[in-house]
Formats: sequence, C-alpha cells, structure tokens
Amino acid sequence: MQRRTLLAYPLLLAACDVDPVTDYLGGVGDPVRGAALFAPRNLGDTSRWQGDPGGAAIAAAQLEFLARSFRENPLYSVNSNPATSQTLDSAVQEMRAALGISPTAPNAAIEILLRRAGEALRDGSEARALVALTGPDFTEPPAEVLRRLGNLPRLRIVSAAAGMAANEVSPGRRR
Repeated sequence: MQRRTLLAYPLLLAACDVDPVTDYLGGVGDPVRGAALFAPRNLGDTSRWQGDPGGAAIAAAQLEFLARSFRENPLYSVNSNPATSQTLDSAVQEMRAALGISPTAPNAAIEILLRRAGEALRDGSEARALVALTGPDFTEPPAEVLRRLGNLPRLRIVSAAAGMAANEVSPGRRR
C-alpha cells in the first residue's frame, strides 16, 4: 500500500499548484533534495529571471542553501561527489560577482537576506527589498543589486552546479 502511495506522489504534485521557487515538496520532506531537484529549472539558465528580481533573489538564495548544505549537511557532504560541493561553491562566487555580494559573506546570512528581498518583492514592497539588500555583505548599493537581480545573464558555472546537484539526488544515482 505504501508503495502505491509513493508512486502516486508525482501525480499529486502535478495536480497541486506548486511553486518550484519556494516549495520543496519535490524533496518529500527533505528541503535539500527538493532544492536540488528544482535547481536545473531555477538556476540552469539564470537569464530566465529577466524582469523578475524577486524570483532571481529566491533562486540565488537557493544556490546559497545548496552550497552550504552540500558542504555541511552530513547526508550530502559524506555521500556526494566532492566535485559537486566544489562546483556549488564556485557557482556561489559567480552569482555573487554578478549581483554585487561580498565573496566572503557567510552563506546562511546571504541566503536569509536574498530570501527576504525576494519575498518582499513578491509582496510588492521594493522598499523592504532594498532594506534587505543593504549592509556590509554587499559590494554594490541596494538599488544596483536589485537592478542586477532583474537582469541576470546566463551564468555558466551556476548552470553546471544546478545540474550536478540534481544528479546527486536523482533516484537512479548509485552511491
């Protein structure tokens, strides 16, 4: 009976109104797995966020989350290919350079700030987003970071890291 429930799960997801930028239902309770499964969609071509700085901010927050998780979470840091973690760290640096974020800021702090900015923009509050993008962790003024979020080019290393993260959590992957 439980096997049938799990087999029906993809149909349930298809029937639900799931936002892959903010929901991690695809991870079946594991947010790292969910973020990794959605990484190719959200980060495979970052130019897809053209004109949507809120979506770009949340996708960039997911990248920070994935890099931190593949480095620090024992389930992923021990069982994954070390090249995935290294590529995710390089992707974070590429994304930060594109946005105007300090390369030395802690992942968790940047993840929170980007998520706050993304949520504020989704709520229609550019002022709250600008506050979230203010501080010593940013190398550019908040308005410039916001402009860059809405005009991201395709980032090659971010794209590669998204695919690698998804491959690590794919059901057919052998450990």
